[in-house]
Formats: sequence, C-alpha cells, structure tokens
Amino acid sequence: MKLAWTMLLVVTGANTIRYGGRRAGIAAAFSANHRHNFSAAAYVSIAASPDAAFLNSRVRPAFGRFGRHSALRGRVVVSSSLTESADADDQYDYDYLVIGAGSGGIASARRAASYGARVAVVEKARLGGTCVNVGCVPKKVMWNAASIAETLHDMKHYGFSGYESDAISFDWGFIKEARDMYIARLNGIYERNMGNSGVSSIIGTASLANDAKGVIVTPEEGGDPVTYTAKNILIATGGYPWFPEGEGIREHAISSDGFFELEELPGHSVVVGAGYIAVELAGVLQALGSETNLVIRKEKALREFDEIVADALDDEMQRQGITIVRNTNGVKSITLDEDESKTVHLNNGEVIEGVDSVIMAAGRKPLVGPLNLDGAGIEQRKGGYIAVNDFSETNVKGVYALGDVCGNTELTPMAIAAGRRLADRLFGGPDYAGVKVSYDNVPTVVFSHPPIGTIGMTEKEAIEKYGEDKVKVYRSKFANLYYGPWQVDPDDKPKTAMKLICAGEEELVVGLHVIGMGADEMLQGFGIAIKMGATKADFDSCIALHPTAAEEFVTMFPWGLSKQVTGAKVSPLNGADAPEPKL
Repeated sequence: MKLAWTMLLVVTGANTIRYGGRRAGIAAAFSANHRHNFSAAAYVSIAASPDAAFLNSRVRPAFGRFGRHSALRGRVVVSSSLTESADADDQYDYDYLVIGAGSGGIASARRAASYGARVAVVEKARLGGTCVNVGCVPKKVMWNAASIAETLHDMKHYGFSGYESDAISFDWGFIKEARDMYIARLNGIYERNMGNSGVSSIIGTASLANDAKGVIVTPEEGGDPVTYTAKNILIATGGYPWFPEGEGIREHAISSDGFFELEELPGHSVVVGAGYIAVELAGVLQALGSETNLVIRKEKALREFDEIVADALDDEMQRQGITIVRNTNGVKSITLDEDESKTVHLNNGEVIEGVDSVIMAAGRKPLVGPLNLDGAGIEQRKGGYIAVNDFSETNVKGVYALGDVCGNTELTPMAIAAGRRLADRLFGGPDYAGVKVSYDNVPTVVFSHPPIGTIGMTEKEAIEKYGEDKVKVYRSKFANLYYGPWQVDPDDKPKTAMKLICAGEEELVVGLHVIGMGADEMLQGFGIAIKMGATKADFDSCIALHPTAAEEFVTMFPWGLSKQVTGAKVSPLNGADAPEPKL
C-alpha cells in the first residue's frame, strides 16, 4: 500500500492558492473588476464559447467566492487529509475528480470522500453553483420579500391601517445587501464542508484530456495548465442563461442571473419568457412595486404544466396588475433612448416604451463550452446536453455527468440525489451495486405569486398514456380561508386550484397539481405518498387537517366512494391497524 497525500491551502482575500494531489496550481479569486450579466459560474463556460465577446459589457459583476461580506475574508485556512490508496489505483491523482462545484457536484464529491475515496472538485467561480448564487436561494429571498409586500397590502382586510402612509416603505438596497451577505455565508459553509469531508479544491477552468483519463485545469490568472488524472470523472457544470439573437438584445438586456445584481428596483420592467423563471421574476417585481410586462411567445406561460395551474396563474397575474403581452414570437430588438430608457420591439410588431430593465428569461443552455467534449469523445444530444443513461454514465467509460448539463429534470435536489447515488455505486461497495435515482414522479415547486406545486403527469399526458376512459380527474377551486374576512366580491378573491389525476381500476394517483397559498409547503408530503403508489382510496383514508387548504386533497368529492384498493405495503383502509416496525 502507498499513501496518497492531499493538502488544501486556502488564502482568502485578493488571491487564493490551492495545492491539490501531487500537482500544484495557482489561481486568483474571480476578479471583481469583470462586469457582465452572468453569474460567475456561467462565466466559466461562456468565456470559452461564441458568446464570450460580449461578457464584459453587462450588469452582473463576477466577484470572487469570498466577497466583501464573507466571514472568511482575510483568514488563512489549512486542511489536509491522509488516505490510503490501493496500488492498482495509484497511477491516478484522484479516485474521483468532479468538474463543477454546484450542489450536485459537491454532494457527489462529499459522499465519495465519506467512503475513503481521494476526491477533488474543480471550480472557477463561487461554490454552490446556480442554485446558491443566482437561483433557488436568492430567488426565494426575493419571493419572501414580495410575499411580505403582499401581506402589507392585504392588512387592511384584517383591521390594520397605515399601508397608505409614509410609515411603510421598501428599501431594495437593504434586502440586496442582506441577501448577498447570506449567500456569501453559504459559500463559506460549502467551502468548510468540503474541507471537513476531505475534498480537495482546485481553482481554474477545466477541460477533458483527449483520452478522457485526465482533466486539464487552466489557472485563472495565467500560468501553465495542470493535468490531473482520475479513475472516475464527473461533469456537473450546470447551465447558463441563453440570449436570443436580435439587435440590441445582448447590449441592453440582462439575464435572469443579472436580476440579482440590480442595485435598485426598476420603475418599469419587461420580463421575457414563459417558463418558471420568468413568472417568478415577474411576480417578485410586480409585488415590490415595479410596473411589469411579461412577454411570451405564445398564448400563455407555463404551457408544459397542467392547464389548471397554468390558467389559474394567468388569471392571478392579471389580477395583480402584470401586463401579459401574448403571441409575440419573442423580442426582435431593443433600442436605448436619449433618457437612458429602453424601447422593446417585438416580432409581432408591438412596442413597449419607457422600460428601465429588460430581463431575458427565455431559457438556459448546458455549460459545456471549455470541456473539450468532442476531443474526449463524449456524445451530446439535441441542445448540446451531455447524453447519459439512467446511471449517469456517458458513452466513455469512467466519465459521468449529471444535473442541468444533461437536461434531465433540471432541479437542484434531483442533481444532489443523482450525485450521491453515483458516488454510492462507485465507492459504496456491493450493497450499492446497481443503485440509481428515479426521474419519475419528481415534485416541483414554482415560486410564482401564488406558488405552484406539481408532481406526476398532467391530465393531457395521462390520457395520452392510458386512454381517456381509464383516467378519472378530481378538481377543486376555492378561495383560501385567509381571504374569508375580505369584504370584496367573491370573484375578486384569489383562488386556490387543485387537481388529482387517477388512472386504472384502482384509481392510482398519477398526477397532483395545486396553485395557491401554501402550495409550496404542502406538496412534499403528497409527493411521498405518490412515490409510494397511493390511490384515491388511500388519500380518502387520511383524516383531514382542518381548517387548511391541504385538506382538500383528502376530501375531494366524492369522498370515500372509490374502489377500496390501496397502494400501500400495509393497508390503511377501512380502519386497519397502523403499521408496526420490525424489531
């Protein structure tokens, strides 16, 4: 047996130096002088792509992992791990080398290290990837701020006064600074967790060697590339925001990443896109006081979702004052006016004038630019996504990929689960041989206003798969009790809409969709039930929590009349005894 020495040296501040494995690389933190409208994570890939020419003319500053608010700034942290490696594997620097320090990559790296594997992660930008830095986390902070604004607007219905006075105001700069400090703290937590797990960190831009047995890391601020060898390589580089072609679009619009670098609330905003990112940002901006237009190519947003939630959201966005500009076929061009405002020209001939901020949320692309996939022989599918099987395996032995770079269920928890299961299979021994994650029945939440929760098939998908005569649908639409005391016309009260989609004689629940207050928090439990094969009878067997919105799912009319068939291992039907553990 030989000993493999791995040392990690972190010097935070103006420069960061790390030594990993038997190779040495020197790189600086991502320069605060670069300014563009992409996250630092996205910059890594785009800098080597055809989009690189316009990177330095955008809103978003690509500041380093340890920004001015970081608790680690100016400190020196040294950590090391000493592990044994088998002679057969000693030809490699690492057992597992992960490209990309997003949630999926880090989760997989830490799980692998827990089994004693020699692991390193290559990343150029802030740790945590899109979700932590310019996605789920800061988005939820802004959604919370918008929700508070809505509550303040509603308080008069509960006897509170003062909303119209100067006593209540909103400071965009305050929440931005607080949010950024929180994100910086999370970056530090990711750094410490990696160090505590014995995972080495390598800073630089990674590309695969032509034989796909090594990873070439180019230091950020110059210097010779360093090649690291690994028995197993994971690509987890995520994605980046996409800009459509058109005169002035790249020059005068920002991406969804750039939204998080806005220094003040725009007076008039245009959000372009029909997906969940677009409706989330539009909802936040409108609730916080920005006049907001949502520009969509076709008739409505969230077209891939079940119609009950897509239609309900469409109605609610209009009720809130969002102007939905439909059937535009996208943005043709953007011009800058003399007063620094923007004019947005749409492909259907419509024009939107006096715009302060145009946010492009029309889609994302896989972050593969500098990876040398062709040279390494890695196959890609339509859209540039890396092709993988159910086990996250590419067509090249020893090279794996997961997360947004593959385009399979682009959700952070999905990437985390896939990453951990991959590490279990590679390093966890015979108990984990053949384990994998399922991409079926994955719960999803959209933080629109109001939020949406969905899992399983849409009604259309269920009918296409099983036949209309084999599908039974339960629906409910009502005003949440929260709006009960409001002295307004019932039709003006925001609505909660729910749908259960069942298939087969046993009425297996194959789809569940909800929009309304609390939808985001109620979905997780129902997701477990559906993953376990719950039927309508199983739902009915659960006594309702009253008064809640969630109880509607277990009291859907007609209650208790479905065929008494359970999907449970131990039946909960007809007053059966509760299951007991095996002791």
